[in-house]
Amino acid sequence: MPLALQNISLKHLGTEIQNTMSNIRGNRQAQGTGHGPPGEDPPLSSEPQRAEQPLPSDPSTPGKDPADSPKPTPKSSLTANLIQKAKRQNNTFPFFADGLTRSRTAQEKVLALEQQVLMLTKELKSQKELVRILHKALEAAQQEKRATSAYLASAGEKDRLELVRHKVRQIAELGRQLEALEQERDSLVQTASLREQQVQELQQHVQLLMDKNQAKQQVICKLSEKVTQDFTHPPTQPPVPPGAADRDLLSQQEKMEQLKDDMEAYRTQNRFLNSEIHQVTKIWRRVAEKERALLMKCAYLQAKNCQVESKYLAGLRRLQEAMGGEATECSELLRQLIQEALQWEAGEASADGVELSPISEYDEYGFLTVPNYEMEDLKLLAKIQALEVHSHHLLAHEAVERPLRERWAALSDLAPSVELKQLLRAGVPREHRPRVWRWLVHLRVQHLQSPGRYQELLSRGQVREHPAARQIELDLHRTFPSNKHFTCPTSNFPDKLRRVLLAFSWQNPTIGYCQGLNRLAAIALLVLEEEESAFWCLVAIVETIMPADYYSKTLTSSQVDQRVLQDLLLEKLPRLMAHLGQHRVDLSFITFNWFLVVFADSLISNILLRVWDAFLYEGTKVVFRYALAIFKYNEEEILRLQDGLEIYQYLRFFTKTICNSQKLMNIAFNDMNPFPMKQLRQLRTAHRERLEAELHELERLKAEYLETRNSQDPAVPEGCTSEDEGEGGP
Repeated sequence: MPLALQNISLKHLGTEIQNTMSNIRGNRQAQGTGHGPPGEDPPLSSEPQRAEQPLPSDPSTPGKDPADSPKPTPKSSLTANLIQKAKRQNNTFPFFADGLTRSRTAQEKVLALEQQVLMLTKELKSQKELVRILHKALEAAQQEKRATSAYLASAGEKDRLELVRHKVRQIAELGRQLEALEQERDSLVQTASLREQQVQELQQHVQLLMDKNQAKQQVICKLSEKVTQDFTHPPTQPPVPPGAADRDLLSQQEKMEQLKDDMEAYRTQNRFLNSEIHQVTKIWRRVAEKERALLMKCAYLQAKNCQVESKYLAGLRRLQEAMGGEATECSELLRQLIQEALQWEAGEASADGVELSPISEYDEYGFLTVPNYEMEDLKLLAKIQALEVHSHHLLAHEAVERPLRERWAALSDLAPSVELKQLLRAGVPREHRPRVWRWLVHLRVQHLQSPGRYQELLSRGQVREHPAARQIELDLHRTFPSNKHFTCPTSNFPDKLRRVLLAFSWQNPTIGYCQGLNRLAAIALLVLEEEESAFWCLVAIVETIMPADYYSKTLTSSQVDQRVLQDLLLEKLPRLMAHLGQHRVDLSFITFNWFLVVFADSLISNILLRVWDAFLYEGTKVVFRYALAIFKYNEEEILRLQDGLEIYQYLRFFTKTICNSQKLMNIAFNDMNPFPMKQLRQLRTAHRERLEAELHELERLKAEYLETRNSQDPAVPEGCTSEDEGEGGP
C-alpha cells in the first residue's frame, strides 16, 4: 500500500485511487491463492479477480477526463468467464473422496470469498474516506490561495479595508463558536452536578443498607452464640415435654433460615448498588475529563482570538502610520475602526451568561492591565500589548503554569538547592509567593533581625521627625500612579509605605532615604502585605543583596554597575552596541533606573515579580542577566531604527512591549551563558578603581579652584557699587 500511494497525483486523483485499489485486490487475492486450504484449486481464487473490474469513475471528479475511465466489461465476455469458472469447478470435484467432502469444500470456498469481499469493502470505504479528506484539503488550499491572490491583487486601500472587514467577520464567527462551546460546557457542568447528587444519594442509601446489614449480622452472631451455648451447656431446668423442645428447636431453625435469606438478599442488593456506584463514578469521571478538555479548548480558542485581534490592531496601526495625516474618507473610517477596537471589551460578548476570561482593568496586584497613555498611537500599542500578554497567559496556563503549581505544591520544606533555584527562575505561583519571599528575606537578614525592632524604630520616629521625612512625603504620591492600591483615596497602602520608609531611615542613617526606595518598599508591600515583612525585605535588598554605596549620595556602586553592563553588552551583543555607538546613544540614561529599582517601573507585573523571585535568591547577577535579555529580546527592532532621537523614544517604553515571560527567561538564563560571578566581581573591582580615581581627580581640581579663588582679592569692577557703599547711601 505505501508503494501504491506514493505517487498519487492530485490532478487525476480518482483514477489513481481506483488503480491502486485494483492493484491491492490483485495482491490480496494472489496471496490468498498461495496460502489457501490444501483442497482448493488455485485457478478458482483467481477468477473473482478477473471478474471484478474497476467501477467507472465519476465524471465530476476534478482533474479526470471521462475518456480515461475504464470501459465496462462486455456481456459476452462475462458469460464466457462464468462458463469457464463452472467448468473448472466441475474439474475439481473428482479430486475429493465423496460428495459430502466436495460440498464442505465449496462452503469453505464461499466463506473465504465472502471474507475477502468484506475486507475489500472495508478497504474501499477507507480509500473513499481518504479521497474525501484529500478533496477537502485541496479545496482548503485552493481557497487560501484565492484569498491570498485577492489580497495581493488588490491595488487600492478600499479593497484592503474590505479584506480587513472580512477578517472582522471571521473574528465574530469565532466568537459565536466560542459562545456555543461555552453553552455546551455549562450543560455538561449541570449534568455532572446532577450526577454527583445522584451518586451522593446512592452512597447514603448504601450506607443505610450497610448499617442495617451490620445490625442484622450482629443479631445473627448473638443468636448463633446462644444456640451453641444451649447445645454445649444445656441449662439445668426441669424436664419439659419432648414436643415443646422440638417445637422450640424448629422455630429457631426457621428463624435462622429466614435470617440467612435476608443476608443473601442484602448481599445481592449490595452488589447491585456497588455496580451502580461504579457506573456512576465512571460517568462522572468521563464528564469531568470532557469538561476539562472543553475548558482547555475554550482557553486555546480565546488565546487565538486575542492573537487575531492583536494582529488586527497591529494592521490598523500600520495603516494609520502609512496614511499619515491625510484627511480622506479612508482615514476617517480607519479612525472609527480604531476607536471601536479600543472601546470593545471581551466582557460584552458574555452577555448570555457564558463566563470567559476577559482582560480585566487591573491585574491581581492592582496594576493597570492596559496602560493609560496620552498619545492615541501609544493607546493602540498598549491594547495590542495587553492582548498579547493575555494570549500568552492562556496558552501557557495548561502547558507551563499547571505543572509549575504542582511542583511548588509538592515542595513542602524550603531549603537551598539546585531544584529550588530552577523553580525560582521559572517563577513562584501567586498563592506560594508570600511564603517563599518571607523565607528568602529571613535567609538574608536573620543576623540583623531582633524581636520588636520594627516597632522600636517607629516609636523613635514619633519622638522626633527624621530629616528625610519631607522627601518621603513628597515621593509617596508619586509611587506607582498606575496601581489602584496607591492611587485610591481609601487605600491604606500609602500609610503603610510611609511607616516602612520612616523606619528604614532610622535603621540606616547613612542612607536615610534615596529616591527609588519607595518603589522597592511598594513592591514588597504588594506581595507580602505586612509592614514588618516589607521593611525587612527593603533591608535585605539595600544592606545584603546590593553592593555597598549603591544608594548613597554619590551612587558609586550604581555607576560602577552601569560600566560593567556596558562591558557585558559589548561581549554578548556586539552588533547592537555597534549600532548604538554609531548613533551616539548612551544606554545609562535608560538602564540606571533599571538597576536602582530592580525594573520596578519598567516591566509588566507578571514578568517583574518573576525577576524578583530569582533576584531575592541569587542576587544582583539576575539584574544583569535580565538587562541583557531585554536588549536581546528587542535587538532586531532596535537595529531597524536609524535615528538617534527615534532610538531614544523607542527605549523609553520598549520594555512594556515584552509579553512572553517564558521567552525572556530562556534568554536570560540560557542564551546569556556562560555568566560566572567571578567575572562580574573582577569587572566591578576594575571599574570601581577607575571611578574612584576619577572622583579623586575631580575633588583635587575642585579644591584647586576654590583655593585659587579664595587667594584672589574680591576686587569690584569699575562702574559697580559694592554692597557696603550701597548700604551707606541715602
